[in-house]
Amino acid sequence: MNLKNAYSTGNACFIVLCIMGALAILSSTMSKTPVLNPFAVSLGTPPDLIGIIAAASTIPGILISLPVASLSDFFDRKKVLLFAAFIFASAPFLYLFVTSWWQLAFVRFYHGFATAIFIPVAEATLAERFPTKRGERISVFNSVTSIGRGVAPFLGGAILFVTNYGFHTLYLAVAIVGVTSFVMALLLLSENKASNSPPMKAKIATGTVLKCWLEVARNRGALIVSFVQACQYYVYGVMEFYLVQYMIEVANLNALAVSVIIGMQVISMIVSRPLLGRFSDKYGRRLPIVLGCIVSGVLLFVVPFTTHFALLLVISIGYGVGFALVVSSTSPLMCELTPPKLVGTSMGFLCTIMDIGQALGPIISGVILATTFAYTGLFSSLTLLLVSSAVVFLFSGIGKTVEHS
Repeated sequence: MNLKNAYSTGNACFIVLCIMGALAILSSTMSKTPVLNPFAVSLGTPPDLIGIIAAASTIPGILISLPVASLSDFFDRKKVLLFAAFIFASAPFLYLFVTSWWQLAFVRFYHGFATAIFIPVAEATLAERFPTKRGERISVFNSVTSIGRGVAPFLGGAILFVTNYGFHTLYLAVAIVGVTSFVMALLLLSENKASNSPPMKAKIATGTVLKCWLEVARNRGALIVSFVQACQYYVYGVMEFYLVQYMIEVANLNALAVSVIIGMQVISMIVSRPLLGRFSDKYGRRLPIVLGCIVSGVLLFVVPFTTHFALLLVISIGYGVGFALVVSSTSPLMCELTPPKLVGTSMGFLCTIMDIGQALGPIISGVILATTFAYTGLFSSLTLLLVSSAVVFLFSGIGKTVEHS
């Protein structure tokens, strides 16, 4: 009877966590795609500094993803998730008071703490609660949260289209979704209190947080996988920001068309990721990672040479599949390369390096865009980075043998 109750409680926690994640990511994504670029431009953001706006929300991930995820190995994870949900709920209201670009940068910085805390701790929670179904549960969780990410560009673009770029109306919608996610987090906390399961305490009684970090940081395989992940999110950070700008400035597409292209990209990730994850489980991690990097790189090289809606849509969808090929393999490979006792630390380390890449992407690309090479130089640099990461991973030998759980 106790086992049955534990199973039911675990499934209830999983469902609530998935719904909470979908709403939270819907809220955070809608706050930036496709609204952030035009909102920043409307505030008179200097062209050479606009990349800072895009990168501001990823900086918290660099600062706290690893420490918070590591500490969650020692303390109850549910309270950490509740704190992240509070930020998801409170941050959207601050956009309503923004009147200058530097204020927008500070709000984006605060908003970024929510995802920086939530993602690694949620994945660590699932990995710990479902040790025999770790890959499956994390993949399903990521797919469900990606639904929120996929809906966001469509919903956000539609609001902008109907209100003729009514930024405050959009951010009110973002706030409503964020508050709803917070309510779901309260249900998660209540569910956990109702259960008789022991609180999640330290699994590393004799170690320290610093030693945990060093153990992962000295792992050559973990470093290479994290490098590949960082390159992916470097490019992703550029794509979700500067692709919007390219389609508005160069391709002259309206808000609805832009939202369709970005939205279909995310949908392609949602649909393909679980399938590609199973492919990775069956045939290994190396092929999806290398193939995904190359496919994405080739497609992005074509972007500055077209302004046609249909071709940009095909490129966007293809890039989404290429991105999914890689990230469906990096997280499970990271788990396979590090000790089970460091599940929180390894996920936090991966997210930290990933966020460094995502933060640097818009900043460096903004500098490239300001040169005479413009969009051709920008997208060519993305191609070079992705292909280079594929070569580094291929010749590293990492992932030749995969430990299946």
